[in-house]
Amino acid sequence: MSTAAVQAGAITFELPGALRPYAGGLATVACEDAGTTVGDALHTLHALHPGVVERVLDEPGDVRRHVNVFVDGENIRFLDGLRTPLPAAATITIIAAVSGG
Repeated sequence: MSTAAVQAGAITFELPGALRPYAGGLATVACEDAGTTVGDALHTLHALHPGVVERVLDEPGDVRRHVNVFVDGENIRFLDGLRTPLPAAATITIIAAVSGG
C-alpha cells in the first residue's frame, strides 16, 4: 500500500525531495507487510515505486555511497546494513549524503 497517510503497524518511508518524483510526489510512503529487514522493506517499496529504489541501491544491490538510510534515526551502515531488523511501525528515512570541499 502506498499512501501519504500512515497505517498502524506499517513501515513508513520518508523520502527526500529528489526521490519524490519517483514516488508520485509523495514525501512518505507506507508499506504494509514489508518484511522483517530493511532489505525486505526496500524490496516492497521497489514493487510500488521502482524508480526510488533504483536510486538508493547500486547494481550489486548495496546502498549507494551517496545515500544514507536510517531506521528510527539509526544509520543502517552502523547496524547490520540491509539485514538490519525492522521493529513494528518503523520509519525508514532515506537521505542523500552531502559532501564537498
